[in-house]
Amino acid sequence: METATTIVQVRQKVSLARKEGKTIGFVPTMGALHEGHASLIRTARERDCFTVVSLFVNPKQFGPREDFHLYPRPLQADLRLCETAGAALAFHPSAEEIYPLGFQTSVEVEGLGEALCGRARPGHFRGVTTVVLKLFNQVLPDIAFFGQKDAQQALILRKMVRDLDVPVEMVICPTVRETDGLAMSSRNRYLSPLERERAPGIYQALLELKQEIVQGARDASELAGRLRQRLKAIPGAELDYADLMDTRTLAPVGRLQGEILAAVAVRFGSTRLIDNLLVQAP
Repeated sequence: METATTIVQVRQKVSLARKEGKTIGFVPTMGALHEGHASLIRTARERDCFTVVSLFVNPKQFGPREDFHLYPRPLQADLRLCETAGAALAFHPSAEEIYPLGFQTSVEVEGLGEALCGRARPGHFRGVTTVVLKLFNQVLPDIAFFGQKDAQQALILRKMVRDLDVPVEMVICPTVRETDGLAMSSRNRYLSPLERERAPGIYQALLELKQEIVQGARDASELAGRLRQRLKAIPGAELDYADLMDTRTLAPVGRLQGEILAAVAVRFGSTRLIDNLLVQAP
């Protein structure tokens, strides 16, 4: 596996791969990699891509009271995981490389970033869309791979790609979970042993919601209310949100019909965990 730290380097290496007739696959990350990231890299390799992984902790998607300076940066471990999973190139630029002196531009998808996580993290998705579009312009991938766990982010990025005619295929891969159901996340390492023991209750609450829908429940307000009650009942959990949304617009739904996104965010102490399920109302 090769590495690059500058835009010039990554463009040169990608250009050589493209001249060899290779399809460029891209997995953007903030590092602190885990099996969920590895699964994205392997999916890209299964599609016979020259797979580029970016490792960049993006300051523009952290709020003033969030954990930017504490966010883990285990670069050597991340590089080993990239190589083991089959990446061809790891791109780990500095903040100055991505945002040079005088940088003043931002990219924002209006509306979609104001619901769910956007309510608690104003400006977060503007930071995400800005850095991802920059990375797309630097790597010029044919295909980009993201995880379903970050459902709102995936929807916003797909909208950005459509609206701005970005020539990249977006592939959204299923959420990867621990054996007890907890969605894999770089922030899981912040949980205390007791919090880690209780956190799988988030996924269990979503599964119980899904079972209600399968059995015929259709009133979104009642279903969301019971979902919130289950999440609040998890010891030590503080509910941020639990909503049932339209999968294309993130608008609240009344009576369930077709595919619905059930999205939740829960805090254990200072650790904020998100999860979701796509549920089909038969």
